[in-house]
Amino acid sequence: MDKKDLFAHKSKSWDMNSMRVQNARSIAEKILDNIKITPEMEIMDLGAGTGLLSYFIAPHAASITAVDNSPSMLEEFKSKSPEFGCETRVMEIDFAHDPIEATFDGIISSMTIHHIEDIEQLFARLHSALNPGGFIALADLDSEDGSFHSDNTGVFHHGFDRNVLESAALKAGFGDIAFETAHTINKPHRDFSIFLMMAKRG
Repeated sequence: MDKKDLFAHKSKSWDMNSMRVQNARSIAEKILDNIKITPEMEIMDLGAGTGLLSYFIAPHAASITAVDNSPSMLEEFKSKSPEFGCETRVMEIDFAHDPIEATFDGIISSMTIHHIEDIEQLFARLHSALNPGGFIALADLDSEDGSFHSDNTGVFHHGFDRNVLESAALKAGFGDIAFETAHTINKPHRDFSIFLMMAKRG
């Protein structure tokens, strides 16, 4: 049975949501404030979607590789990749399970890891996908009550406790772990804080 693309019906309109664009911009600014991304760096965008976060990071890097398991989202990424100002590639894989041969100088991600069930395995895979000295910069929701999404299909975590993520990263071999609040998303029923987690592979 073909796997279902949960984002197929969303891909065309994904970038029209100004809240989503502002969130990606705020996360990118926080990444660039804290991490020196240089013109020779090869970056992976995990759960890249249509490339909102990549768009803001790309001018500073040599290449961006978009990793996502949604073919419709990656088609949107490819359609606008000429605007990115660096080399781009796409990998249609499920990062949590599919093998990946390449390694990167940094891995960025926005609002993706709550869709990945096994967090300890995720950090182990992130570690192995980095070159020595490489960094991760992962943005996602702080712990919430499950009301962020109107439909929780494919959602394994209602946000995260930062201490739990730090423990998983330490176990995988990361160091220099730091968190900052990158953005707050205001919804009618409540506000949701977005963290940026940064760490380095030794």
